[in-house]
Amino acid sequence: MSDETGPDERRADGDDHEREAATVGSDGGHASESGSEGEFSLPVGDRAEAPHEHGLPSKSSVKRWLVTTNHKDVGVLYIVTSLFFLVFGGVLALLIRLQLLESGGTIMTGDAYNQTVSAHGLLMVFWFLSPFAFGFANYVVPLQIGAKDLAFPRLNALSYWLYLFSGVLFGISFFQGGTFSGGWTMYAPLNVPIYMPDVGATTTILALVLFVASVTVGSVNFITTIHRMRAEGLTLRRMPLFTWTILLTVWMMLFAFAALLAALLILSSDRILGTTYFAATDAAGSLLWAHLFWFFGHPEVYIVFFPALGAMAEIFQTFTGRRIVGRKWFIAAMVLVALQSFVVWMHHMFLTSINLQIKTLFMATTIGISLPFDLMVFALIYTMIKGRIRFRTPFLFAFGALVLFILGGITGVFLGAVVLDYEFRGTYWVVAHFHYVMVGGVTGLIGGLYYWYPKITGKMYDEFLGKVQFGMYFVGFNLLYFPMFLAWETPRRVFDYPVAFTPWHQLATAGAFLLGASFLVMFYNLYASLASGEDADACPWTYGTTAEWAVPSPPPLDNYPGLPSYSGGSLHFLDGDRGRLAAAAADGSGETETDGGVTTTADGHAHEESHASIWPFAVALGAFVALLGLSGVRGGDPAYVGLTVVGGVLLTYAFVGLARERFHGPSGPFGESWPFAGVENTKLGMWVFLASDVVLFGAFVGSYVFIRVAFGWQSWHVVPHDPVPGLINTYILLTSSFAVVLALVAAEKNSRGGLVASLAVTFLLGVGFLINKGIEWYALYQEGQWLSTSVETSTFFLTTGLHGAHVVAGLLIVLYMIARAWRGAYLDDGRPVEYFGLYWHFVDIVWLFLFPLFYIL
Repeated sequence: MSDETGPDERRADGDDHEREAATVGSDGGHASESGSEGEFSLPVGDRAEAPHEHGLPSKSSVKRWLVTTNHKDVGVLYIVTSLFFLVFGGVLALLIRLQLLESGGTIMTGDAYNQTVSAHGLLMVFWFLSPFAFGFANYVVPLQIGAKDLAFPRLNALSYWLYLFSGVLFGISFFQGGTFSGGWTMYAPLNVPIYMPDVGATTTILALVLFVASVTVGSVNFITTIHRMRAEGLTLRRMPLFTWTILLTVWMMLFAFAALLAALLILSSDRILGTTYFAATDAAGSLLWAHLFWFFGHPEVYIVFFPALGAMAEIFQTFTGRRIVGRKWFIAAMVLVALQSFVVWMHHMFLTSINLQIKTLFMATTIGISLPFDLMVFALIYTMIKGRIRFRTPFLFAFGALVLFILGGITGVFLGAVVLDYEFRGTYWVVAHFHYVMVGGVTGLIGGLYYWYPKITGKMYDEFLGKVQFGMYFVGFNLLYFPMFLAWETPRRVFDYPVAFTPWHQLATAGAFLLGASFLVMFYNLYASLASGEDADACPWTYGTTAEWAVPSPPPLDNYPGLPSYSGGSLHFLDGDRGRLAAAAADGSGETETDGGVTTTADGHAHEESHASIWPFAVALGAFVALLGLSGVRGGDPAYVGLTVVGGVLLTYAFVGLARERFHGPSGPFGESWPFAGVENTKLGMWVFLASDVVLFGAFVGSYVFIRVAFGWQSWHVVPHDPVPGLINTYILLTSSFAVVLALVAAEKNSRGGLVASLAVTFLLGVGFLINKGIEWYALYQEGQWLSTSVETSTFFLTTGLHGAHVVAGLLIVLYMIARAWRGAYLDDGRPVEYFGLYWHFVDIVWLFLFPLFYIL
């Protein structure tokens, strides 16, 4: 039956008409305001003790944080870790400003300054901005959509540990002769060993590879969760704006970071294996890096800003008592920006030799992308005009972020014009614009930190100190960055500038220290409030409208007292027989769910959902050790070689442990799943992962085509010259795909022998592919053609080597599956065979593109 935990409820808002918003007050009562528009109605949540936490250690135990997979714990880990990297990057920023107090400053040497500038940019862009936002995403999104956790809890934990260890790896780079010193954009040819020979520079690149792995795992998880695990009645149109921004962000991350991964893998190969993609004497290599990097780099601006925009939208609604004006157009504008973000990258390359017609086209797309943002800005402004503003700390930061972003956006339009970009490029105009946009996004996220702090901790922050911090922050921000517009002729990344600009730089330095001091106030406020602050109600705000405010602060482990539903236009909870039947009917999977996190499947087996696993930590640790060793193997140091081997063994062991572990994640059905209602979670996750892999291989193939065209298509020395080995391997892989199909048929027919035999044939054919490839490579090596011989050999060996690595990964998986199938696995559930088949077929399809590209054309 329907069980509502509060006496009243608000009706769901629609996009077609306005409704009066009845709101949950901090005292558990309701208030209303004439003319305001509400989100979904919320039952009142009471503060309550958390239930038994299903075997998880206490939060005061270190073990809890090493093994937890719960989305709220992982969110807290992300937030705390990202704030550490904020301090790390902030200290480097203060060193930069001290160097710029006077022209030709002497605080640091030139190389130390270059390392400081580069490390500051990398830390802030990669290790602070997005992870800080995704701390809130981890905590809030499942609550907003009515889910108990993310679709793949262990992958969520793995994403965090990969992020943490990537940051640790980057920190170690400072102690390996010096970290990367070529700027956060890592332009070629400065990024190759001839200019940057230190091991620390290689370690930085490998740290970014590990970070991208974290992003990819997280993106797959969030895309699957948001598309497949929304509560009944929570359609995409009704979804909260913060969740909308996270959904668009992870889709952008999935494709943008895949392009960055391709660039990083190629650069790692140049530095470790000796390939020559970005050779210092090859202008095409420099242009190739710019294309790959900025195809990632410009979507990254929106990847950083969108979560802040979502937090700002939620805060504006809560503290004005109004639904966002033009909500459906606001969402449409965000979707349009997400799509357009991938067709503007070349405005970062206006100073290159690209012809004027293409530059003009990208100037038009760049200016065009500002139009949807205009709509969003006006929507926020009109929301304030129509509502009744409550000037609490979260709103002050959200409003401040809007003001700063408007200035950052307007100054960015200047850079979108080819002629003006010729003048401003490489100056402090770019630095000022960039920080008004990016740190403007940070401003919105700090508003989000204050906004969700009571929900996360169960404590209220000190409002007076929050407003003091905002005053210091806003004044310090503008003192720091606005003078850069006035001293715009200062060369970027250079500490020697015209003496006439000295007062502006000194003013900026004062602003930097004031901005930094504001964070000390914030840290004190949050720490003191956690220790002795006032207890927070379920909804401490007068107009909290999204579902996270319907549960106690902090929420219990399983989030909700029953199955959340919006089927009647308002949030309520289904339990008992009605809840189970409604859940089963929503998906047709035959799975039913009972209270307390215990799931009963169609075969009658009940299990308690799992929340702890040490294997994500172990996998990340193994990857960290292996990459640390890989950073120095080119020098032949036995210590680095040993670390690589130990890391590889640990990584393999951890993956096996992860696969063998009995772990029960959230079991469906979940309610709304459009447009993937008929797709099981794991299958959707595999599809999404393969979509990112398409971009990865596309970037490698595109790099080959780009370099070959620049070299001269007909002048290119084709490697290899004999197509027969490639043709044989084509037949081998096609046959192996057929064997996988036979394995799936055998599983469906409950034939253990047929299943094992088919998987064994797949394995043997895959090994045969590798042996044939190895023979071909050895023959080329005997002819004097190897990775570092020429750009022709570099592109062939690296691209086919990437494909070969995918084959090796598939063989390890199928070997594990053979061992399990021998013991009778997969006969009652052949889905793992199907999911492996999706991966294997993809690998085979990729080869069908590589074969004609390298062997025939």
